[in-house]
Parts: sequence; C-alpha cells; structure tokens
Amino acid sequence: MTVIDPETQAGWAPETDEDHDMPLSTRLSIADTLTLGNAICGFMAVYFTTTGVLIPHLTGTEDGGMARHSAAMAVILMLFASVFDLFDGLVARKLRASAMGAELDNLSDLISFGLAPAYFVVTWGMVAQDAHQRVSVVAAVVVLLAVVLRLARFSCVTLRDGIFQGMPSPFGALTVVAIVLLELPFLPTLLAIIGVAWLMVSRVEYPKPRGRLAVAMLSWIVLSMGMLAAWALDAPGGQLLLQTGCALQVVMGAMIPLFATARRVNTFRDNRRESRAESRAAQLP
Repeated sequence: MTVIDPETQAGWAPETDEDHDMPLSTRLSIADTLTLGNAICGFMAVYFTTTGVLIPHLTGTEDGGMARHSAAMAVILMLFASVFDLFDGLVARKLRASAMGAELDNLSDLISFGLAPAYFVVTWGMVAQDAHQRVSVVAAVVVLLAVVLRLARFSCVTLRDGIFQGMPSPFGALTVVAIVLLELPFLPTLLAIIGVAWLMVSRVEYPKPRGRLAVAMLSWIVLSMGMLAAWALDAPGGQLLLQTGCALQVVMGAMIPLFATARRVNTFRDNRRESRAESRAAQLP
C-alpha cells in the first residue's frame, strides 16, 4: 500500500532525466542482436520438432514427408543458430560489446545447443522403431547437462587465447543431431551421443574458429544446409547426401580430439627433450 503525505501529496519520488537514460552497458549492441537471433533459432528448432515430428507421431497423423521436412527445418535452424553464434563473437571484437554480451551468449547457447539437441534426442527416442524412450531421455539429459557444465566452465576458466577446452557446444550439438539422423541401431547411437557429451566436458583442446577456420566452418554449415534441403525435398540422391554429410560431421567430431591429443603428446615430448638437453648442458664443466 502506498502512503501519501497529506502535506506534499506525493506518493512517489519525482522522475528525473536519469530514470529515462539506460546505462550504456545494458543497451543491446549489434552483437547482442545476433545472439538473440541464436536464441530464437533454438526455440524455433524445438517448435518444428514438436509440431512436425512429435505431435503427428502421438496423434497417429504421421506423414513421412511432413516429418522429414520438419526435422530438416529444425536442424537447419540449429545451423543458423551456429552462424549467429559465429558472427556475434566476430562483431563483438570489431564493434562495441555490451556488458550483457557474455551472459546473453551463454543463455542463447543453452537454448540452441543444449535444449534443442536434447529435445531432438528425446523425440528420436519416441518415434524411432528400435529406440527405448526412457533410455533416450537419459541420453538427452546427459547432453543437456554437458552443455550446462561446459558453458559454466567457459565462464569461469581462463585459457590461453585461440583455444576452447572441450568440444564447443555448437559443434557438439550438430554432431549429436548428425548421429541421430544417421539412423544407426539404438545402442551405437546411444553410445555415440554419450561420447559427444563427454567430449564437451573433457579437457581436449579445440581451436577457436577464426580466420580461415571460420571461413571453413561457415562453408561447411552452408553445405550442410544444402544437403538437408535436398533431403527434405526428396531430391534424387538426397538421402545419400544427408547420410554422407552426417557421417562427415561425426568423423570430424572423432578426428579433431585425436589430432589434438597427438599434438599435445608431441608437445609434451618436445618439452621433455628440451629440459633434458638443458639439464645435461648445465652438468657439463
């Protein structure tokens, strides 16, 4: 209840010009707008998965073509989310970034690369013939928790410039979706999904997408969109293109940690040899 002073008849403090001035640190920047686009894409991916795949399956009105179109659209939206995630960082480094940028990025990534792929896994567990719904829910929770833990660690751990620790969540989300779209038997699919979740929280180092690597990633995303569109439109060879693209995504997800581990082992060996050489040189008279 508001108490009004009978002498002043003022029930609130007078407004000042400062009340209308939003702090510069909380104003949305161009990079923040791209980050919000990331969040919208993630939500719409969940929407298309629900309305075009899950609901028709539950109501018995399932149409293979409609489900294929909706699944393709959901994955394309995740790809668009990864494009927004790629460019918001580049724009933030070139232009002004608000104080909310890092928080918005983490929250958007949680929607697009945590919730959306986990929901995709749950839906797969409900519509696939050889899948087990409860087990797929556990796998989806593992994926979601992996993204949550990875984003939390990213916020509080400082690493050397140019690397990520653990598989980046956009790459991990797209790899999880690719595993599902390969339509492998249930057990190999389940193990592969859990393996990707482990890579996201691992200490394996991944290079940040900058320069040529960013261009290569963007090219791969555009190519993946084309393959998904060909599959959704039932173009000749569309199914083969989709399977090839998904297989390449999974292979890249498996090979990058191997290369990173090999490079780390070689660096350790080189440092050890250098330390031995220095110790021997110090012992010489």
